[in-house]
Amino acid sequence: MKTEQIALAPLAPGADLSLTVQRFGPEGARPCIYVQASLHADEIPGMIAAHHLRERLIALENEGRIKGEIVLVPSANPIGLAQRVLGDHIGRFNLSDGINFNRGYPDFVPKAAERIEGKLTDDAEANVRLIREALRAECEAWKPANPAEAMKKALLGLAQEADIVLDMHCDAEAVVHLYTHTRSEEEFAPLSALIGAHAYLLADVSGDEPFDEACSRPWAELADRFPDRPIPFGCHSTTLEFRGERDVSHETGQADAAAIVDYLTLRGAIAGEAPQVPDGLCKATPLAASEPVQAPAYGILVFKAEIGARVKAGDVIADVVDPLTGITVEAKAPCGGVMFARISQRFVTQGMRLAKVAGTTAKRTGKLLSA
Repeated sequence: MKTEQIALAPLAPGADLSLTVQRFGPEGARPCIYVQASLHADEIPGMIAAHHLRERLIALENEGRIKGEIVLVPSANPIGLAQRVLGDHIGRFNLSDGINFNRGYPDFVPKAAERIEGKLTDDAEANVRLIREALRAECEAWKPANPAEAMKKALLGLAQEADIVLDMHCDAEAVVHLYTHTRSEEEFAPLSALIGAHAYLLADVSGDEPFDEACSRPWAELADRFPDRPIPFGCHSTTLEFRGERDVSHETGQADAAAIVDYLTLRGAIAGEAPQVPDGLCKATPLAASEPVQAPAYGILVFKAEIGARVKAGDVIADVVDPLTGITVEAKAPCGGVMFARISQRFVTQGMRLAKVAGTTAKRTGKLLSA
């Protein structure tokens, strides 16, 4: 393992930050795999998975079994890791401006398209190299406006070189699920089965420019802009949601790391016998078919459906109880499917998102992700 530190913009004079990057396997080898944990710094299940993944990768490297290059950022957000308000860890949003650390990544496609115009050929591999150079140049030209953007630039610069990107997160209370680009469905189907995902959510554009789409979408959009030239999908990227915020244990971390190692073995980054891929717990569905359960009133939230439950449209998900009058209002599922996540709060305001149900019929448009 080779460890490096990437200096980031200081938060203030003398308040310096850096990213720790750990590299395994031959430098420049393919496939190149990029894995990062806890971009939302208060989502720790990915961080414990990264800890156990690092231990596995060290052992595999000592055995000479790492054939590709694997880049691991075990804690991707030093800004958010240090943010506390009255004792509570705030790692999802940047306290300086309220922006989600996993939103607002730049769209490099227009300028990258200008760079490759007239240079693409009938050589698919050469086109991939050309596009990577163009995307790298646009990332290097990006002028961050603040420390959080400087961190985003550093992370994106690392991930842009990869063939496969795994961005490890969690929800508040949830079963395992994942998000990816529609054109990466086949690529990550084995990973979905290996990690035991209960929902596998697909979108071309989910809204607000999250990290995984900043890595993957350029390949789809550039291929559409230049249909007369072969442009493979050069970066498959996924957001892995490893259960809920409190689901932090060595057992789950080891299981998640083992699933990732099996997937990387399937993809040839790690040498060894290909693992048996189990039957998946779910099929891929459109993210636009995932619908929120909203609070019908103010009050005490009492869930009646557990995470991972299969529900029908109209099923009661929770009761909302007025603490003063005792009036109880039922929150019902807007569609049939798997209730794959729910909030951890137990007192809610009217209109709040209480839970998410992965349906099968795409109904929503616009921004598909929560804040």
